[in-house]
Amino acid sequence: MINPAGIIVFSLSGFIATVNYRATLFSLTLLSYFAILLVNVSLIVIIALDQNLHEPMYICLCTLCLNGIYWTTCFYPKFAYDLLADIQVISYAGCLLQIFAVYSFAKIDLSILALMAHDRYVAICLPLKYHYYMSVRRTTLLVCVFWLIPLSCDTMVVAMSSTLRLCGSHIQKLYCENWAIVKLANGSTSSNDIVGLIVIAVYLGHIVFILNSYVQVVRSTFKSKESVRKFTQTCVPHLLCLLNVTAALLFDVMYSRYGSSSVPQNLKNFMALQFLMIPPLLNPIIYGLILTKIRKRIISVCMTAGQRLKLRLKV
Repeated sequence: MINPAGIIVFSLSGFIATVNYRATLFSLTLLSYFAILLVNVSLIVIIALDQNLHEPMYICLCTLCLNGIYWTTCFYPKFAYDLLADIQVISYAGCLLQIFAVYSFAKIDLSILALMAHDRYVAICLPLKYHYYMSVRRTTLLVCVFWLIPLSCDTMVVAMSSTLRLCGSHIQKLYCENWAIVKLANGSTSSNDIVGLIVIAVYLGHIVFILNSYVQVVRSTFKSKESVRKFTQTCVPHLLCLLNVTAALLFDVMYSRYGSSSVPQNLKNFMALQFLMIPPLLNPIIYGLILTKIRKRIISVCMTAGQRLKLRLKV
C-alpha cells in the first residue's frame, strides 16, 4: 500500500533517545514479552479449565487477557527488532496496521473494564437480580459487541487516514498513531479531527460510567460487612487497572494532540511504553493475586505440580 502522495515508509525518531541503552531495552522487552504471554495464557487456561470460574466476571477477565495477548503480539516483535536495527522505519501499510492495533487495544480494554464495573455494581448493589442482568450468555454477547465496535470504529479511522495526502514521513514516536499521521497531512483534516474528538468523548464516557458505577458500589458497601468484603476482593483490582490505563492513555492522547515539543523524548517514550507494556502484564497479576477463587486455583495447581515433581524425583 502506498500513500496518495507516494510515501512508502515512515521513520520513527523516538528511538533516537534509546541509542545508549538499546541492548538493555531489548533484553527487558524480550523478558516483558514472554512474561506477558506467560501470565495471560496461564490465567486464560485456569479460567477455561475450571468450571467454577465460568462466571461473568471471569469471562470478562479472560477477555482482558486475550486483548493483552492480541496487542503484545502486534507490538513487541516489531519494537524489539527496531531496538537493534540501525534505521527504524515502518512501511505505510504496517503503520496503518499498527494504528489499528494500538487504538483497538485501548478501546477494547476500556470497554471490558466498563463491563466489569457494571458486573460489580449489579453483584453488590442488586445481588438478587445479578443472574438476570449478568447471565453467562448475556455477558458473552456483550463481550463480542465490545470487541466488534472498537474494531469497526478503528477500521473507519484507518480508512479515513489512508486517504490523506501526506507531506512528510517523520513520526516522533516509538510507534505509529493516528494523530501523528494527521499532523503530516497536506490539506484539510477537519473530518479526521471531528471523528477523533467524538471517539475520545465516547471513551471518556466509558471512564465516567466506570467511576459512577464504583461511586454507587462504595455507597452500597456501607450497608453490610458482606458488601465491604466483596468490594475489597473484586473491585480494588478493577480500580488499580483502571487508574493505570486511564492515566497513561489520557497523557498519551492529550500530548499527541496538544503537547509541547519541549517535553524530553525520554519522558514521552516512558509514558508511551508504560501504557503499551504495563497493563497487559499488570492486569492478570493483580487479578491473580487479589481475586480469591483464582488465587486458590493457582495455589492448587502449583501444589499439585510440586507433588508430581516430588514423586518423579523419588522414582
